[in-house]
Amino acid sequence: MSRPNILLISADQHRADCFGFMGRKVKTPHLDQLAADGTHFTSCITPSVVCQPARASILTGQLCRTHGVHDNGIDLDPEVGGKGWAGAMAAAGYQTSFFGKAHFSTYHTYEPTGTPECLQSGADYGADWNGPYMGFQHLELMLVGHNWWAPVKPPLGQHYERFYHADGRGDERTNLMWENAGDTKDAAQTWHSKLPTAFHNTSWTSDRFIEWLKHGRDEEKPFCTWVSFPDPHHPFDCPEPWSWLHKPEDVDLPPNRTRSFLGKPWWHKAAMENEPADPKFADVRKAYSRIAPQTDEQLREIIANTYGQIAYIDHEVGRMLIALQQAGLGENTIVIYISDHGDWLGDHGLILKGPMHYEGLLTVPMIVRGPGIPAGKAVDEPVSTLDLGPTFLDYGQAKPLQTQHGTSLREVWETDGGRDFALNEWGLLPGRVGVALELRTVRTKTHKMTLELNSGAGEMYDLVADPFEQTNLFDDPACREIKDKLKGYIATRPNDTVSDRQPVGTA
Repeated sequence: MSRPNILLISADQHRADCFGFMGRKVKTPHLDQLAADGTHFTSCITPSVVCQPARASILTGQLCRTHGVHDNGIDLDPEVGGKGWAGAMAAAGYQTSFFGKAHFSTYHTYEPTGTPECLQSGADYGADWNGPYMGFQHLELMLVGHNWWAPVKPPLGQHYERFYHADGRGDERTNLMWENAGDTKDAAQTWHSKLPTAFHNTSWTSDRFIEWLKHGRDEEKPFCTWVSFPDPHHPFDCPEPWSWLHKPEDVDLPPNRTRSFLGKPWWHKAAMENEPADPKFADVRKAYSRIAPQTDEQLREIIANTYGQIAYIDHEVGRMLIALQQAGLGENTIVIYISDHGDWLGDHGLILKGPMHYEGLLTVPMIVRGPGIPAGKAVDEPVSTLDLGPTFLDYGQAKPLQTQHGTSLREVWETDGGRDFALNEWGLLPGRVGVALELRTVRTKTHKMTLELNSGAGEMYDLVADPFEQTNLFDDPACREIKDKLKGYIATRPNDTVSDRQPVGTA
Protein backbone atom coordinates (compact mmCIF):
# COMPACT_ATOMS: atom_id res chain seq x y z
CA MET A 1 0.00 0.00 0.00
CA SER A 2 1.27 3.46 -0.86
CA ARG A 3 1.58 6.00 1.91
CA PRO A 4 -1.94 7.20 2.77
CA ASN A 5 -3.30 10.69 2.40
CA ILE A 6 -4.21 12.29 5.70
CA LEU A 7 -7.20 14.58 6.23
CA LEU A 8 -7.51 16.15 9.69
CA ILE A 9 -10.89 17.84 10.24
CA SER A 10 -11.29 19.93 13.38
CA ALA A 11 -14.08 21.89 14.98
CA ASP A 12 -13.69 24.54 17.66
CA GLN A 13 -15.23 23.91 21.07
CA HIS A 14 -17.05 20.69 20.10
CA ARG A 15 -17.68 18.47 23.12
CA ALA A 16 -16.77 14.79 22.90
CA ASP A 17 -20.31 13.64 23.69
CA CYS A 18 -22.21 15.86 21.22
CA PHE A 19 -22.89 13.28 18.51
CA GLY A 20 -25.89 11.17 17.75
CA PHE A 21 -23.85 7.98 18.16
CA MET A 22 -22.79 9.14 21.64
CA GLY A 23 -26.42 9.37 22.75
CA ARG A 24 -26.98 13.13 22.62
CA LYS A 25 -30.03 14.44 20.75
CA VAL A 26 -28.01 16.07 17.99
CA LYS A 27 -28.29 15.16 14.31
CA THR A 28 -24.85 14.09 13.06
CA PRO A 29 -25.47 11.38 10.42
CA HIS A 30 -22.16 11.78 8.57
CA LEU A 31 -20.01 11.79 11.69
CA ASP A 32 -22.03 8.89 13.09
CA GLN A 33 -21.23 6.97 9.91
CA LEU A 34 -17.57 7.95 10.14
CA ALA A 35 -17.46 6.47 13.63
CA ALA A 36 -19.24 3.32 12.45
CA ASP A 37 -16.72 2.93 9.65
CA GLY A 38 -13.74 3.62 11.88
CA THR A 39 -12.53 3.88 15.47
CA HIS A 40 -13.53 6.48 18.01
CA PHE A 41 -11.86 7.38 21.30
CA THR A 42 -13.97 8.02 24.39
CA SER A 43 -11.13 9.32 26.60
CA CYS A 44 -9.18 11.60 24.30
CA ILE A 45 -8.21 14.86 26.00
CA THR A 46 -7.00 18.19 24.77
CA PRO A 47 -3.44 19.15 25.79
CA SER A 48 -4.80 22.57 26.84
CA VAL A 49 -8.37 23.79 27.23
CA VAL A 50 -8.06 27.06 25.28
CA CYS A 51 -7.59 27.68 21.57
CA GLN A 52 -4.08 28.90 20.91
CA PRO A 53 -2.21 26.57 23.30
CA ALA A 54 -4.30 23.60 22.15
CA ARG A 55 -3.82 24.28 18.45
CA ALA A 56 -0.09 24.89 18.84
CA SER A 57 0.15 21.57 20.70
CA ILE A 58 -1.75 19.69 17.99
CA LEU A 59 0.64 21.05 15.34
CA THR A 60 3.92 20.77 17.24
CA GLY A 61 3.29 17.59 19.24
CA GLN A 62 4.45 19.40 22.36
CA LEU A 63 2.83 20.50 25.60
CA CYS A 64 2.27 24.23 25.83
CA ARG A 65 5.00 24.96 28.36
CA THR A 66 7.49 23.59 25.81
CA HIS A 67 6.32 25.22 22.59
CA GLY A 68 5.78 28.45 24.53
CA VAL A 69 2.13 29.26 23.71
CA HIS A 70 1.00 28.77 27.29
CA ASP A 71 -2.03 31.08 27.04
CA ASN A 72 -4.12 32.85 24.43
CA GLY A 73 -2.54 36.00 23.04
CA ILE A 74 0.92 34.45 22.60
CA ASP A 75 2.14 33.71 19.06
CA LEU A 76 3.64 30.37 18.12
CA ASP A 77 7.27 30.83 17.07
CA PRO A 78 7.28 30.09 13.30
CA GLU A 79 10.50 28.11 13.69
CA VAL A 80 8.85 25.83 16.24
CA GLY A 81 5.59 25.67 14.27
CA GLY A 82 7.48 24.92 11.06
CA LYS A 83 9.05 21.86 12.70
CA GLY A 84 5.65 20.40 13.61
CA TRP A 85 3.99 17.60 11.72
CA ALA A 86 3.18 19.75 8.68
CA GLY A 87 6.83 20.63 8.16
CA ALA A 88 7.96 17.07 8.83
CA MET A 89 5.43 15.60 6.41
CA ALA A 90 6.41 18.14 3.74
CA ALA A 91 10.04 17.15 4.22
CA ALA A 92 9.01 13.53 3.65
CA GLY A 93 7.38 14.35 0.31
CA TYR A 94 3.79 15.11 1.31
CA GLN A 95 1.87 18.09 -0.02
CA THR A 96 0.67 19.98 3.06
CA SER A 97 -2.29 22.32 3.09
CA PHE A 98 -4.57 24.15 5.51
CA PHE A 99 -8.11 25.55 5.17
CA GLY A 100 -10.10 27.58 7.71
CA LYS A 101 -9.27 28.88 11.18
CA ALA A 102 -5.61 28.39 12.13
CA HIS A 103 -5.11 30.51 15.28
CA PHE A 104 -1.43 29.70 15.63
CA SER A 105 -0.87 33.45 16.03
CA THR A 106 -2.90 36.15 17.74
CA TYR A 107 -5.76 37.95 15.94
CA HIS A 108 -6.55 40.76 18.38
CA THR A 109 -3.16 42.36 19.01
CA TYR A 110 -2.06 45.56 20.72
CA GLU A 111 0.11 46.48 17.74
CA PRO A 112 0.61 44.98 14.26
CA THR A 113 2.74 41.86 14.57
CA GLY A 114 3.28 41.08 10.89
CA THR A 115 1.87 37.56 11.00
CA PRO A 116 -0.73 36.54 8.40
CA GLU A 117 -3.23 36.01 11.23
CA CYS A 118 -2.90 39.47 12.82
CA LEU A 119 -5.98 41.52 11.99
CA GLN A 120 -3.86 44.67 11.72
CA SER A 121 -1.30 43.10 9.35
CA GLY A 122 -3.46 41.82 6.52
CA ALA A 123 -2.28 44.50 4.12
CA ASP A 124 1.21 42.98 4.34
CA TYR A 125 -0.10 39.96 2.40
CA GLY A 126 -1.39 40.25 -1.13
CA ALA A 127 -4.35 38.46 -2.63
CA ASP A 128 -1.96 35.94 -4.19
CA TRP A 129 -0.47 34.87 -0.83
CA ASN A 130 -1.13 31.22 0.00
CA GLY A 131 1.80 30.39 2.26
CA PRO A 132 4.06 28.87 3.31
CA TYR A 133 3.21 29.18 6.99
CA MET A 134 3.95 26.92 9.96
CA GLY A 135 5.00 24.04 7.67
CA PHE A 136 1.93 24.23 5.44
CA GLN A 137 2.76 24.81 1.78
CA HIS A 138 -0.71 26.01 0.77
CA LEU A 139 -3.17 27.86 3.00
CA GLU A 140 -6.57 29.53 2.69
CA LEU A 141 -7.36 31.26 5.97
CA MET A 142 -10.11 33.06 7.78
CA LEU A 143 -9.30 35.37 10.67
CA VAL A 144 -11.21 34.86 13.93
CA GLY A 145 -14.28 33.16 12.40
CA HIS A 146 -16.52 33.92 15.40
CA ASN A 147 -19.30 36.32 14.55
CA TRP A 148 -19.11 38.46 17.66
CA TRP A 149 -16.86 40.48 15.35
CA ALA A 150 -17.53 41.47 11.74
CA PRO A 151 -15.15 40.06 9.10
CA VAL A 152 -12.55 42.78 8.52
CA LYS A 153 -12.45 44.55 5.16
CA PRO A 154 -9.63 44.17 2.62
CA PRO A 155 -6.80 44.99 2.42
CA LEU A 156 -6.99 43.59 5.96
CA GLY A 157 -8.00 39.99 6.51
CA GLN A 158 -7.18 36.96 4.44
CA HIS A 159 -8.93 34.65 1.98
CA TYR A 160 -12.35 34.37 3.63
CA GLU A 161 -12.56 38.10 4.32
CA ARG A 162 -11.79 38.92 0.68
CA PHE A 163 -14.48 36.44 -0.40
CA TYR A 164 -17.00 37.90 2.05
CA HIS A 165 -16.48 41.51 0.89
CA ALA A 166 -15.71 40.80 -2.81
CA ASP A 167 -18.93 42.30 -4.22
CA GLY A 168 -19.00 45.29 -1.89
CA ARG A 169 -22.00 43.99 0.09
CA GLY A 170 -20.19 42.73 3.15
CA ASP A 171 -21.74 45.32 5.45
CA GLU A 172 -25.23 44.21 4.38
CA ARG A 173 -24.28 40.61 5.17
CA THR A 174 -22.91 41.56 8.56
CA ASN A 175 -26.20 43.27 9.45
CA LEU A 176 -27.99 40.06 8.54
CA MET A 177 -25.42 38.02 10.47
CA TRP A 178 -26.15 39.99 13.64
CA GLU A 179 -29.96 40.01 13.22
CA ASN A 180 -31.95 37.51 15.24
CA ALA A 181 -34.61 35.73 13.20
CA GLY A 182 -36.41 34.31 16.22
CA ASP A 183 -37.00 34.53 19.96
CA THR A 184 -34.10 32.99 21.91
CA LYS A 185 -35.47 33.86 25.37
CA ASP A 186 -32.63 36.35 26.04
CA ALA A 187 -30.17 33.46 26.20
CA ALA A 188 -26.59 34.73 26.34
CA GLN A 189 -24.84 35.23 23.00
CA THR A 190 -27.57 33.28 21.18
CA TRP A 191 -29.45 34.16 18.00
CA HIS A 192 -30.76 32.73 14.71
CA SER A 193 -28.42 34.35 12.20
CA LYS A 194 -29.88 35.55 8.90
CA LEU A 195 -26.52 35.36 7.13
CA PRO A 196 -27.05 33.25 3.98
CA THR A 197 -25.16 30.00 4.36
CA ALA A 198 -23.45 30.56 0.99
CA PHE A 199 -21.41 33.24 2.76
CA HIS A 200 -20.97 31.50 6.12
CA ASN A 201 -17.47 30.46 7.09
CA THR A 202 -18.58 26.86 7.72
CA SER A 203 -19.58 26.45 4.06
CA TRP A 204 -16.57 28.42 2.87
CA THR A 205 -14.12 26.18 4.74
CA SER A 206 -15.32 22.95 3.16
CA ASP A 207 -15.78 24.63 -0.24
CA ARG A 208 -12.13 25.67 -0.33
CA PHE A 209 -10.90 22.18 0.56
CA ILE A 210 -13.13 20.56 -2.07
CA GLU A 211 -11.99 23.02 -4.73
CA TRP A 212 -8.34 22.37 -3.86
CA LEU A 213 -8.91 18.62 -3.86
CA LYS A 214 -10.35 18.80 -7.38
CA HIS A 215 -8.07 21.38 -8.95
CA GLY A 216 -5.26 22.48 -6.64
CA ARG A 217 -3.39 19.47 -5.33
CA ASP A 218 -0.38 17.76 -6.84
CA GLU A 219 -1.73 14.35 -7.87
CA GLU A 220 1.81 12.92 -7.87
CA LYS A 221 2.12 13.39 -4.10
CA PRO A 222 0.15 12.20 -1.10
CA PHE A 223 -1.42 15.06 0.85
CA CYS A 224 -1.57 15.91 4.52
CA THR A 225 -4.30 18.50 5.07
CA TRP A 226 -5.92 20.23 8.03
CA VAL A 227 -9.47 21.57 7.53
CA SER A 228 -10.47 23.70 10.51
CA PHE A 229 -14.04 24.87 11.18
CA PRO A 230 -14.46 27.80 13.63
CA ASP A 231 -17.75 26.55 15.12
CA PRO A 232 -19.56 25.46 17.34
CA HIS A 233 -17.66 28.12 19.26
CA HIS A 234 -19.64 30.95 20.84
CA PRO A 235 -21.43 33.20 20.06
CA PHE A 236 -24.20 30.71 19.45
CA ASP A 237 -25.26 32.25 16.15
CA CYS A 238 -26.16 29.30 13.97
CA PRO A 239 -27.58 30.49 10.65
CA GLU A 240 -31.02 29.61 9.34
CA PRO A 241 -32.22 26.99 8.46
CA TRP A 242 -29.75 24.98 10.59
CA SER A 243 -30.62 26.98 13.69
CA TRP A 244 -34.19 25.60 13.58
CA LEU A 245 -33.21 21.92 13.18
CA HIS A 246 -33.31 21.12 16.90
CA LYS A 247 -36.24 22.29 19.00
CA PRO A 248 -35.16 23.71 22.36
CA GLU A 249 -37.85 21.71 24.15
CA ASP A 250 -36.38 18.48 22.75
CA VAL A 251 -32.69 18.89 23.60
CA ASP A 252 -31.06 17.11 26.52
CA LEU A 253 -30.05 19.22 29.52
CA PRO A 254 -27.04 18.30 31.68
CA PRO A 255 -28.11 16.69 34.97
CA ASN A 256 -25.56 18.70 37.00
CA ARG A 257 -26.36 22.26 35.99
CA THR A 258 -26.27 24.14 39.30
CA ARG A 259 -23.35 26.52 39.73
CA SER A 260 -21.61 25.98 43.04
CA PHE A 261 -18.03 26.42 44.23
CA LEU A 262 -18.55 24.43 47.42
CA GLY A 263 -15.76 21.91 47.85
CA LYS A 264 -13.96 23.16 44.75
CA PRO A 265 -10.45 24.64 44.71
CA TRP A 266 -10.16 28.37 45.21
CA TRP A 267 -9.45 29.30 41.62
CA HIS A 268 -12.89 28.18 40.37
CA LYS A 269 -14.62 31.08 42.11
CA ALA A 270 -11.78 33.48 41.33
CA ALA A 271 -11.90 32.69 37.61
CA MET A 272 -15.59 33.55 37.42
CA GLU A 273 -15.61 36.61 39.67
CA ASN A 274 -12.19 38.32 39.59
CA GLU A 275 -11.60 41.45 37.56
CA PRO A 276 -9.38 40.65 34.54
CA ALA A 277 -6.01 42.39 34.94
CA ASP A 278 -5.81 43.73 31.37
CA PRO A 279 -7.89 46.97 31.47
CA LYS A 280 -7.85 47.36 27.68
CA PHE A 281 -9.74 44.11 27.19
CA ALA A 282 -11.47 43.65 30.55
CA ASP A 283 -14.89 44.49 29.12
CA VAL A 284 -14.51 41.94 26.33
CA ARG A 285 -13.30 39.31 28.79
CA LYS A 286 -16.40 39.82 30.93
CA ALA A 287 -18.94 40.22 28.13
CA TYR A 288 -17.64 37.59 25.73
CA SER A 289 -15.62 35.11 27.80
CA ARG A 290 -17.96 34.77 30.78
CA ILE A 291 -21.62 33.82 30.75
CA ALA A 292 -23.84 34.38 33.77
CA PRO A 293 -26.04 31.53 35.05
CA GLN A 294 -28.86 30.78 32.61
CA THR A 295 -32.36 29.49 33.23
CA ASP A 296 -33.23 26.05 31.91
CA GLU A 297 -35.24 27.72 29.16
CA GLN A 298 -32.23 29.80 28.13
CA LEU A 299 -29.85 26.85 28.36
CA ARG A 300 -32.14 24.91 26.01
CA GLU A 301 -31.82 27.74 23.48
CA ILE A 302 -28.02 27.68 23.75
CA ILE A 303 -27.82 23.91 23.38
CA ALA A 304 -30.30 23.80 20.47
CA ASN A 305 -28.30 26.48 18.67
CA THR A 306 -25.03 24.65 19.35
CA TYR A 307 -26.58 21.46 17.98
CA GLY A 308 -27.50 23.39 14.85
CA GLN A 309 -23.90 24.55 14.45
CA ILE A 310 -22.70 20.96 14.84
CA ALA A 311 -25.27 19.59 12.39
CA TYR A 312 -24.19 22.21 9.86
CA ILE A 313 -20.56 21.12 10.25
CA ASP A 314 -21.66 17.49 9.94
CA HIS A 315 -23.29 18.29 6.60
CA GLU A 316 -20.08 19.89 5.35
CA VAL A 317 -18.03 16.91 6.55
CA GLY A 318 -20.35 14.73 4.48
CA ARG A 319 -19.64 16.86 1.41
CA MET A 320 -15.89 16.49 1.93
CA LEU A 321 -16.13 12.73 2.32
CA ILE A 322 -18.14 12.51 -0.91
CA ALA A 323 -15.51 14.61 -2.67
CA LEU A 324 -12.79 12.23 -1.48
CA GLN A 325 -14.74 9.26 -2.80
CA GLN A 326 -15.44 10.91 -6.15
CA ALA A 327 -11.72 11.68 -6.53
CA GLY A 328 -10.92 8.00 -5.99
CA LEU A 329 -9.16 8.77 -2.70
CA GLY A 330 -11.59 7.34 -0.18
CA GLU A 331 -9.81 4.02 0.27
CA ASN A 332 -6.33 5.40 0.84
CA THR A 333 -7.07 8.44 3.00
CA ILE A 334 -6.98 8.51 6.79
CA VAL A 335 -9.74 10.86 7.97
CA ILE A 336 -9.65 12.20 11.54
CA TYR A 337 -12.28 14.35 13.23
CA ILE A 338 -11.32 16.22 16.42
CA SER A 339 -11.89 19.45 18.31
CA ASP A 340 -9.31 21.71 19.93
CA HIS A 341 -11.23 21.59 23.25
CA GLY A 342 -14.78 21.18 24.50
CA ASP A 343 -17.36 23.41 26.23
CA TRP A 344 -19.01 23.07 29.63
CA LEU A 345 -22.36 23.71 27.89
CA GLY A 346 -24.25 23.95 31.17
CA ASP A 347 -22.32 21.40 33.23
CA HIS A 348 -21.97 22.73 36.80
CA GLY A 349 -23.92 25.80 35.70
CA LEU A 350 -21.00 26.85 33.49
CA ILE A 351 -20.82 27.67 29.77
CA LEU A 352 -17.79 28.18 27.49
CA LYS A 353 -14.34 27.39 28.91
CA GLY A 354 -11.86 28.31 31.61
CA PRO A 355 -9.63 26.82 34.31
CA MET A 356 -12.15 24.26 35.54
CA HIS A 357 -11.16 21.09 33.73
CA TYR A 358 -14.46 19.25 33.86
CA GLU A 359 -14.94 16.45 31.35
CA GLY A 360 -17.13 18.44 28.95
CA LEU A 361 -14.23 20.82 28.42
CA LEU A 362 -11.24 18.48 28.75
CA THR A 363 -12.33 15.52 26.64
CA VAL A 364 -12.56 16.00 22.90
CA PRO A 365 -13.83 13.98 19.95
CA MET A 366 -11.43 11.77 18.08
CA ILE A 367 -12.86 9.68 15.25
CA VAL A 368 -10.45 7.95 12.86
CA ARG A 369 -11.24 6.10 9.63
CA GLY A 370 -8.84 4.75 7.06
CA PRO A 371 -6.91 1.79 5.66
CA GLY A 372 -6.13 -0.75 8.37
CA ILE A 373 -8.15 1.07 11.03
CA PRO A 374 -10.82 -1.16 12.63
CA ALA A 375 -14.47 -0.33 11.95
CA GLY A 376 -16.95 0.12 14.76
CA LYS A 377 -14.30 0.12 17.47
CA ALA A 378 -14.49 2.23 20.63
CA VAL A 379 -11.27 2.86 22.56
CA ASP A 380 -11.28 4.04 26.16
CA GLU A 381 -7.51 4.44 26.52
CA PRO A 382 -6.51 7.93 27.74
CA VAL A 383 -4.91 9.56 24.70
CA SER A 384 -4.41 13.13 23.53
CA THR A 385 -4.48 15.16 20.36
CA LEU A 386 -0.73 15.48 21.03
CA ASP A 387 -0.59 11.97 19.59
CA LEU A 388 -1.79 13.05 16.14
CA GLY A 389 1.55 14.34 14.87
CA PRO A 390 3.49 11.18 15.77
CA THR A 391 0.68 9.14 14.19
CA PHE A 392 0.91 11.10 10.93
CA LEU A 393 4.69 10.72 10.90
CA ASP A 394 4.29 6.98 11.50
CA TYR A 395 1.98 6.48 8.51
CA GLY A 396 3.89 8.96 6.34
CA GLN A 397 7.29 7.40 7.09
CA ALA A 398 8.49 10.83 8.15
CA LYS A 399 11.02 11.81 10.78
CA PRO A 400 10.18 14.23 13.60
CA LEU A 401 11.98 17.55 13.36
CA GLN A 402 11.75 18.28 17.11
CA THR A 403 10.88 16.68 20.44
CA GLN A 404 7.47 14.97 20.49
CA HIS A 405 5.50 14.55 23.71
CA GLY A 406 2.88 12.36 22.04
CA THR A 407 3.24 8.87 20.60
CA SER A 408 1.67 7.20 17.57
CA LEU A 409 -1.86 5.88 18.02
CA ARG A 410 -1.35 3.17 15.45
CA GLU A 411 -0.60 0.45 17.98
CA VAL A 412 -3.67 1.43 20.00
CA TRP A 413 -6.14 0.64 17.24
CA GLU A 414 -4.12 -2.15 15.62
CA THR A 415 -3.08 -4.10 18.72
CA ASP A 416 -5.17 -2.71 21.59
CA GLY A 417 -2.01 -1.12 22.98
CA GLY A 418 -2.59 0.38 26.41
CA ARG A 419 -2.05 3.88 27.76
CA ASP A 420 -1.90 4.73 31.45
CA PHE A 421 -2.55 8.47 31.29
CA ALA A 422 -2.63 11.66 29.24
CA LEU A 423 -1.45 15.12 30.30
CA ASN A 424 -2.81 18.65 29.98
CA GLU A 425 -1.44 22.01 31.08
CA TRP A 426 -2.13 25.73 31.01
CA GLY A 427 -0.12 28.71 32.23
CA LEU A 428 -2.71 31.47 32.67
CA LEU A 429 -1.62 35.07 32.69
CA PRO A 430 -3.49 37.46 35.04
CA GLY A 431 -5.01 39.35 32.11
CA ARG A 432 -7.53 36.54 31.69
CA VAL A 433 -9.03 36.01 35.15
CA GLY A 434 -7.14 38.46 37.33
CA VAL A 435 -4.69 35.98 38.78
CA ALA A 436 -1.85 33.89 37.37
CA LEU A 437 -2.47 30.13 37.45
CA GLU A 438 -0.15 27.24 36.63
CA LEU A 439 -2.35 24.22 36.01
CA ARG A 440 -1.34 20.60 35.41
CA THR A 441 -3.97 17.92 34.73
CA VAL A 442 -3.70 14.17 34.33
CA ARG A 443 -6.46 11.90 33.01
CA THR A 444 -6.54 8.09 33.37
CA LYS A 445 -9.33 5.68 32.46
CA THR A 446 -10.84 6.08 35.91
CA HIS A 447 -9.57 9.28 37.55
CA LYS A 448 -8.59 12.86 36.90
CA MET A 449 -6.55 15.32 38.90
CA THR A 450 -5.66 19.00 38.41
CA LEU A 451 -2.89 20.72 40.37
CA GLU A 452 -2.37 24.48 40.66
CA LEU A 453 1.38 24.60 41.11
CA ASN A 454 1.64 28.14 42.52
CA SER A 455 -0.62 27.43 45.50
CA GLY A 456 -0.47 23.65 45.81
CA ALA A 457 -4.27 23.43 45.67
CA GLY A 458 -5.99 20.85 43.55
CA GLU A 459 -8.99 18.73 42.68
CA MET A 460 -9.40 15.03 41.99
CA TYR A 461 -12.38 12.99 40.81
CA ASP A 462 -13.23 9.31 40.56
CA LEU A 463 -14.84 9.33 37.10
CA VAL A 464 -16.34 5.85 37.54
CA ALA A 465 -18.07 6.41 40.88
CA ASP A 466 -18.66 10.14 40.30
CA PRO A 467 -19.07 10.76 36.55
CA PHE A 468 -20.59 14.22 37.11
CA GLU A 469 -17.56 15.34 39.16
CA GLN A 470 -19.42 16.44 42.24
CA THR A 471 -17.04 15.27 44.96
CA ASN A 472 -13.50 16.62 45.10
CA LEU A 473 -11.31 13.89 46.62
CA PHE A 474 -8.07 15.87 46.59
CA ASP A 475 -7.88 16.28 50.37
CA ASP A 476 -9.54 12.97 51.27
CA PRO A 477 -7.03 10.92 53.35
CA ALA A 478 -8.63 7.70 52.11
CA CYS A 479 -7.59 8.59 48.55
CA ARG A 480 -3.93 9.29 49.27
CA GLU A 481 -2.66 6.33 47.27
CA ILE A 482 -4.40 7.27 44.02
CA LYS A 483 -3.50 10.93 44.59
CA ASP A 484 0.18 10.07 44.85
CA LYS A 485 -0.07 7.90 41.75
CA LEU A 486 -1.62 10.72 39.73
CA LYS A 487 0.98 13.18 41.00
CA GLY A 488 3.60 10.72 39.83
CA TYR A 489 2.12 10.73 36.35
CA ILE A 490 2.21 14.53 36.26
CA ALA A 491 5.85 14.40 37.36
CA THR A 492 6.74 12.41 34.22
CA ARG A 493 6.30 15.58 32.17
CA PRO A 494 9.66 16.17 30.38
CA ASN A 495 11.90 18.84 31.88
CA ASP A 496 11.92 21.04 28.79
CA THR A 497 9.62 23.88 29.79
CA VAL A 498 10.17 27.51 28.87
CA SER A 499 9.47 30.56 31.00
CA ASP A 500 6.48 32.89 30.70
CA ARG A 501 6.12 34.77 27.45
CA GLN A 502 4.42 38.13 27.19
CA PRO A 503 1.18 38.31 25.23
CA VAL A 504 0.91 40.40 22.08
CA GLY A 505 -2.87 40.68 22.47
CA THR A 506 -5.87 38.79 23.83
CA ALA A 507 -6.42 35.90 21.42
